[in-house]
Amino acid sequence: MKPKTIIEPFKIKSVEPIRFTTREEREKLLINAGYNPFMLHADDVLIDLLTDSGTSAMSSKQWSGIMDGDESYAGSKSFYRFEKAVNNLTGMKYIIPTHQGRAAEKILFFIVGGAGKYFPNNTHFDTTRANIEFTGAEANDLLTEIGKHPEKRANFKGNMDVEKLKDFIKEKGAENIPLCMLTITNNSGGGQPVSMSNIEEVKEVCKQNNIPLFLDSCRFAENAYFIKMREPGYQDKSVLEIAQEMFSYADGATMSAKKDALVNIGGFLALNDEELAMKCRNMLIVTEGFPTYGGLAGRDLEAVAQGLEEVVEEHYLQYRIKSVEYLGNRLVDAGVPIIEPPGGHAIYIDAKRFLPDVPPDKYPGQSIVCELYLEGGIRSVEIGSVMFGKYDKNRKLIPAMMELVRLAIPRRVYTQSHIDYLIEVIIEVFHNRKNLKGYKITYEAPILRHFTARFEPLG
Repeated sequence: MKPKTIIEPFKIKSVEPIRFTTREEREKLLINAGYNPFMLHADDVLIDLLTDSGTSAMSSKQWSGIMDGDESYAGSKSFYRFEKAVNNLTGMKYIIPTHQGRAAEKILFFIVGGAGKYFPNNTHFDTTRANIEFTGAEANDLLTEIGKHPEKRANFKGNMDVEKLKDFIKEKGAENIPLCMLTITNNSGGGQPVSMSNIEEVKEVCKQNNIPLFLDSCRFAENAYFIKMREPGYQDKSVLEIAQEMFSYADGATMSAKKDALVNIGGFLALNDEELAMKCRNMLIVTEGFPTYGGLAGRDLEAVAQGLEEVVEEHYLQYRIKSVEYLGNRLVDAGVPIIEPPGGHAIYIDAKRFLPDVPPDKYPGQSIVCELYLEGGIRSVEIGSVMFGKYDKNRKLIPAMMELVRLAIPRRVYTQSHIDYLIEVIIEVFHNRKNLKGYKITYEAPILRHFTARFEPLG
């Protein structure tokens, strides 16, 4: 008999205790945090799903690599192991380490961005958009239509709309588009994957217009596994082979290694353009460090190199994707509206359907985020009009395309019972949703406001 239960493909060697709090304690803690879970102390959180970035549990081989890290300022052997691992994955010539993904973005867009420039993407995530807009350029989302409908199921809802890309290039002019980007998997679009055929089609359009294609590749392995499971012709290929094919269509890539490299810090910028690589290395030296460490310790470079090998193991990816799917399917069965089908790294609650009577300018996603913490000590994040909303000239809110709450699952951290507890808390909040009235912002920063904003409940 073939076993039906999918088990964690690892054993637990070290544990970290969790501190339990009462609802009364959490009410006071949330007030002190300005009703923004970003401002909570981690010790006051029971299950932390704020992000899957840098929150992974590292393996014994990664920890042994940390002990073996070469901390030489220049020419560290740990860099050369890191460089070899990234080159083997991406096939790109110039590998530039950074302390995390947003550092790679800052370097790249500082050089190629600026006023009058446009950057199309399937959907930009927060730091990518911020680094583009900080230069005076515009970040434009060209998500396929099916990806805008949370309740509809499709295999590759993270795809870019190729016809919209063609029209966009005609409208803005190819000379004003320094590069096109695909985010894999599509984080803001619900952790939904991008198909190989879509990557290839986008590449062809870019090639015809002499526009480089870049991948925001922080969840490349999860995307490759979805291709293996869902796209004809890839079932017999390994995840590594699929990932290598994905990168073969790209002229460059950014990565936050804090996701699919299974580490707590790190990132890289990979390029094929020698002149651009030279400019980026020069900026790296100014902002991050020497080109063979780039803001990282040698031990971190070792951990990233090992993580890039471990993340393409199919038993791990099967467990990872199926665990998230289990959570999503249990919520759907209970009537909780989410982006369907479940994505790779997170479940996204559809706050518009969860709280249909709370309009975007009262931030329904923030209401759910706060209630999940109050009810069960769960920390999550709003991905809607708090994170992506803008104002018109009269300071009226221009809402985000979708109002979502992301429950990002750290890799190799939580067990089945943690997820079952999470399901119970979400369903309890859903049953009592009529009590949620919305929030107003009392303080916000001019950029990336969701990190430090403060709120007050309405009603």
